[in-house]
Amino acid sequence: MRKIPAPQVLPETQAYWSAADEGRLLVKRCNSCGQFHHYPRDICPYCLSSDTVWQDALGTGTVYSFSTMGQGDAAYTLAFVTLDEGVTLMTNLVDCDPAQVRIGDPVRVRFKPAQGGQAVPMFTPA
Repeated sequence: MRKIPAPQVLPETQAYWSAADEGRLLVKRCNSCGQFHHYPRDICPYCLSSDTVWQDALGTGTVYSFSTMGQGDAAYTLAFVTLDEGVTLMTNLVDCDPAQVRIGDPVRVRFKPAQGGQAVPMFTPA
């Protein structure tokens, strides 16, 4: 089984990783323009406002693109998933046969432990 490297938890992403440990997926939303954005950052990339807040995501979305690396037990599938909130994030597809995955497939979040125990959001077919 592939080991998941521990993420680097920075002060501005601490809430994101704490929520992941609780089984919740967070995204940032700007109070000034209303846009969701990911990766987590304090400044809105759309209007440059610093008035951003964490919001619970539904944890559902669709496969935008994916690629399977390696073979056998060492294989893993990287993917871009577009959440129902509209943001696209880079992740892994897990607990599925990559040969059956198609672009546009619905997926839902599943949290997997990284080295050291930190929960990391990944996705599986819905």
